[in-house]
Amino acid sequence: MLLVRGGRVFRSIHGQLEEANILIEGERIMDVGPNVAAPADAQELDARGHVVIPGLINAHTHANNNLTKTMGDNWTLEDLRNHGPALYANRTAEEQYLSAAIGAVEMLKTGCTASYDQFAALPAPSAEGVEAVVRAYIDVGLRAVVAPAVADEVFYRAVPGLLDLLPPDLRATVERINAAPTEGLLRLTEEAIRRWDGAAGGRIRLAAAPVIPGECSDTFMQGCVRLVREFGVGLHTHLAETKVQAVSSLRRWGKTLVEHLYDQGLLGPHFVGGHGVWLTDDDIRRMADSGAMITHNPASNLKLGSGIAPIREMFDQGVTVGLGSDGSMSSDNQNMFEAMRFAALVGKVRFPHQPERWIGAQAAWEMATTRAARVLGMADDIGAIAPGRKADLVLLRANSVFLRPMNNFLNALVYAETGADVDTVLVGGRVVLEHGRVLTVNEDALFAQAQEAAEQTRARNAANWALAERLAPYVTRACQSAVATAYPVNRYAGPIRSQS
Repeated sequence: MLLVRGGRVFRSIHGQLEEANILIEGERIMDVGPNVAAPADAQELDARGHVVIPGLINAHTHANNNLTKTMGDNWTLEDLRNHGPALYANRTAEEQYLSAAIGAVEMLKTGCTASYDQFAALPAPSAEGVEAVVRAYIDVGLRAVVAPAVADEVFYRAVPGLLDLLPPDLRATVERINAAPTEGLLRLTEEAIRRWDGAAGGRIRLAAAPVIPGECSDTFMQGCVRLVREFGVGLHTHLAETKVQAVSSLRRWGKTLVEHLYDQGLLGPHFVGGHGVWLTDDDIRRMADSGAMITHNPASNLKLGSGIAPIREMFDQGVTVGLGSDGSMSSDNQNMFEAMRFAALVGKVRFPHQPERWIGAQAAWEMATTRAARVLGMADDIGAIAPGRKADLVLLRANSVFLRPMNNFLNALVYAETGADVDTVLVGGRVVLEHGRVLTVNEDALFAQAQEAAEQTRARNAANWALAERLAPYVTRACQSAVATAYPVNRYAGPIRSQS
């Protein structure tokens, strides 16, 4: 047994702190309260001078981004996708491990204890790559839902009008790019689920991840539905993240992405849609009625210029919304304190002088804890400090410049804390970060190896970078034309420029 003694425990969404001890047996909390004691032979963790909060939960990220963070600026999502082969192609399993491991370390050091990781590899994930990412989370000590992101259609064919804009030589080059075979991708996902779902005593779960519906065939999506039903796993995809994706759906299927996925049988309590920026009111109602969930990634949506997601409308309809950092190529870090702050700020400009419709500190906190726990399929296990829950705990230094003076603690967590005050972290009752230092891996060696790997992958993919730069102006023109198309909603902060 372990007794976390003498801390000020945050259990209430209304901002109160309670002087309490936390008794842990194995990986679960047994009791919480001011008079809780432990057997004489129990270990003790001195939490005096600290505030204890539940571990934060990152409901949407991409491990593959961590080796390439900060390589892009003023890119849209489609610019990022265009540069994908330059950023992620041809990695070794060890490079996949390093990228996942340094992201997991960053999350731990900023108070995050669980993530939903839709990691990608090009031309496609391999069994060795999946194993490497799983091993990274096991080694570092995080809890994770690992979802290998796959697609059986090529990105360039999913951008409306792009191929028609390309000069003959570039078009021929693009048309020679082939996606991985559908059956092979389904087999890879199934084998990963069979091998790794429930690993590390249940700390690792697997999920299916058709990366973007517009880059997946209906046959592939149906195969993912089969895996969800057969193995009881989740399904995570990017959903209407950009207007380009939304318009592409109308042109391809004559309906919105949500309508198409509903017709394919994908929506349900297992379904998690990343971003949901360009959902219509009918889409949101359909999501709510089916029990499907959304992950909100405000920092990424802002940096990529994707728009402002209609989170208030989702809340009003009863959609479960978790919070994510997204990958470090699109939001630059894995810091869930920053994600909470963005979530509590960005939507306020949508409803001038209607503060009752704003997303505030309480909702942002819930999106990073209890709501995110539902997104990961772990609603009964994580996201709160209570008897029976997994002991995923974070100790913050209470004498912090960010938390003092201690007025409203919930507001301080969401608007002021930066993650700099994270001192100690437990995952499943095990101390994995102590006084700011990760105990499970050698941080210095890991980051030295990651630096070398980043340099090697940049050099290896130089030809892919050159091709992406040649394609970039055509991708921009095609996307500008697509976003000038009329659509039922506008999620941008400004008017859309006409392409006439």
